[in-house]
Amino acid sequence: MGSLDGRVVVITGGASGLGAASARVCVAEGAQVFLGDIQDERGGAVAAALGEAATFVHCNVTREADVADLVDRAVSIGGALDCMVNNAGIVGSVGPIDELDLREHQFSIAVLLDSVLLGMKHAARVMKPQRRGTIVSISSVAGITGGLGPHSYTAAKSAIVGLTRNVAAELGAYGVRVNAIAPGKMATPMTAGLVLDDPDDLEGVTAYMRDTSPLHQRAGTADDIAQAVAWLASDQAGYISGHTLVIDGGWTTGSPQSPTAGELNRFSAARPLIREAGRSYEH
Repeated sequence: MGSLDGRVVVITGGASGLGAASARVCVAEGAQVFLGDIQDERGGAVAAALGEAATFVHCNVTREADVADLVDRAVSIGGALDCMVNNAGIVGSVGPIDELDLREHQFSIAVLLDSVLLGMKHAARVMKPQRRGTIVSISSVAGITGGLGPHSYTAAKSAIVGLTRNVAAELGAYGVRVNAIAPGKMATPMTAGLVLDDPDDLEGVTAYMRDTSPLHQRAGTADDIAQAVAWLASDQAGYISGHTLVIDGGWTTGSPQSPTAGELNRFSAARPLIREAGRSYEH
């Protein structure tokens, strides 16, 4: 049996990247999946490849009516809503803070943050009466550590972490779990577009990620995030709520990028115990 047998899962931004990978894993685990995206051709192709277990629905996540319709379609066809995955995202406004364009910032926030709030809102209106369900939102390491993303992106991803905690505090009384995932640098179309100016060059961005990963020659992939989405949606994570799961190969814990085994660093050689004022301990 799959860990999501019989579950109904909604995924925004499901036409590519993390969303499409999450759809594939959730279907493999037995779920019926509803993909929301503005990329109609790509989204339809993903759903067709996954067969009868997947349905594509056009959804502009900046429009509340679209998000509400996506949830309603899932409930109407699937009979329930077991997991809402708020994944849709863009890089958004980029540049120095003193040159920030307010309208670009507001659009970035609409896509990156307001969409998550809307996903939570419309999932909650279904899940509260059900007295069960899970909500998983995609944040970023930029939301927990400074200097890793553009300002608008970082503001939104930081807010998702706080919103996840707050909504978990409310919905726990209804048996609904609310969590987030903070990916590091992952080999996805969005990253390929940012690094290589070609969102379709997944081979190239994967090679780049391998060379700059904190884990020697191990690139972070969309499947790494998809597996975490499926796990958080399952009963295997049944006592986890209000948590942000960081998946970054150890980057934000201080692991260097492109490490070399045995390179000179603070852990490379044994030294005498150091006491106060830098003095070594004498046996």
